[in-house]
Amino acid sequence: MKVKMLSRNPDNYVRETKLDLQRVPRNYDPTLHPFEVPREYIRALNATKLERVFAKPFLASLDGHRDGVNCLAKHPKSLATVLSGACDGEVRIWNLTKRKCIRTIQAHEGFVRGICTRFCGTSFFTVGDDKTVKQWKMDAPGNGEEEEPLHTILGKTVYTGIDHHWKDPAFATCGQQVDIWDEQRTNPICSMTWGFDSINSVKFNPIETFLLGSCASDRNIVLYDMRQATPLKKVILDMRTNTICWNPMEAFIFTAANEDYNLYTFDMRALDTPLMVHMDHVSAVLDVDYSPTGKEFVSASFDKSIRIFPVDRSRSREVYHTKRMQHVICVKWTSDSKYIMCGSDEMNIRLWKANASEKLGVLTSREKAAKDYNQKLKEKFQYHPHIKRIARHRHLPKSIYSQIQEQRIMKEARRRKEVNRRKHSKPGSVPIVSEKKKHIVAVVK
Repeated sequence: MKVKMLSRNPDNYVRETKLDLQRVPRNYDPTLHPFEVPREYIRALNATKLERVFAKPFLASLDGHRDGVNCLAKHPKSLATVLSGACDGEVRIWNLTKRKCIRTIQAHEGFVRGICTRFCGTSFFTVGDDKTVKQWKMDAPGNGEEEEPLHTILGKTVYTGIDHHWKDPAFATCGQQVDIWDEQRTNPICSMTWGFDSINSVKFNPIETFLLGSCASDRNIVLYDMRQATPLKKVILDMRTNTICWNPMEAFIFTAANEDYNLYTFDMRALDTPLMVHMDHVSAVLDVDYSPTGKEFVSASFDKSIRIFPVDRSRSREVYHTKRMQHVICVKWTSDSKYIMCGSDEMNIRLWKANASEKLGVLTSREKAAKDYNQKLKEKFQYHPHIKRIARHRHLPKSIYSQIQEQRIMKEARRRKEVNRRKHSKPGSVPIVSEKKKHIVAVVK
């Protein structure tokens, strides 16, 4: 005769102390939980709604400049240190944790056109309208000492941008041409030019550090190789490119901010077609900077807003704006990938969260678990119409909203005109050109 007995191990359900949580036995058999998906859908919906409720990205405004902020630079070793250059020639160094200016330098006469830090963080370089390149110590001078640059180089023309090599004591400036300088010399090691127009910005590749990219006023984006001291190839677009930024994780990918309201992500091995056209701004895009992860970038625009784009999407996932913020001239993503800084026309530097609804400070283990669970739920149900609509909705200023509607009408009219032209022409005489190839004029090698 068999006797069936229930046996229980007290370790599975008895608390060790009074402070412990009660252990509840759970049976994960799906037949016992018929409403699991509807219940999870409601949780995902609530998580999406709460994310929008708690989306408060603006953190702080750093004021002190007496003119528009023209350029920003990050400290390579210190997360809390940021440098900014203004249109009146003033350079300020900020401490982000204290949210205060810790040092002020009257660096140039006229605009500060560019600012960059040395890779070791001991000094930084500025260029201005007074045709000079100046190197400054990062540490403030001692008591009684005057604020003076370590080195000053007087050039023949105005320099419009500067960037430092990621590993070597060399830097590049741009103006009438791209010059490569050694820190110890007062004359450039080599000068490179292709075309006759002024060059707006120059950027070193962070991975293949001997590669440079520059963009000029004659609508070119030119790639150079420092080892050969020659231009490699250039791509000509419909309109002028204001600046470019290299992807810090993929050596051959870069994104260009253009005057035609779009951003273009290129693979330098195939410049005839951009990998992605990023469309959402309603005015010229003035600056762009990648996240350290290389998966997203932030763009600053003349339409008084900044937008965050995933690298592989044509539409932005986030838009930031305030009533007081005017034309945004420069933008930077901090090295810990958590914050975004932007400098604008009305003399302020603003600090934003990269993830609008992220909770700052230390999270308990339960908060972390809840956050991860909610994130997975949102990913699982992200294509449900109701959840998709709530997650995608953003409030926009009236000016931007009306311009988006206007551009939508214009785009539809252009499409209709093209369809009609194709309909009433000989078959094959009006080719179908993809959105990616529309804006590329030529690639020259």
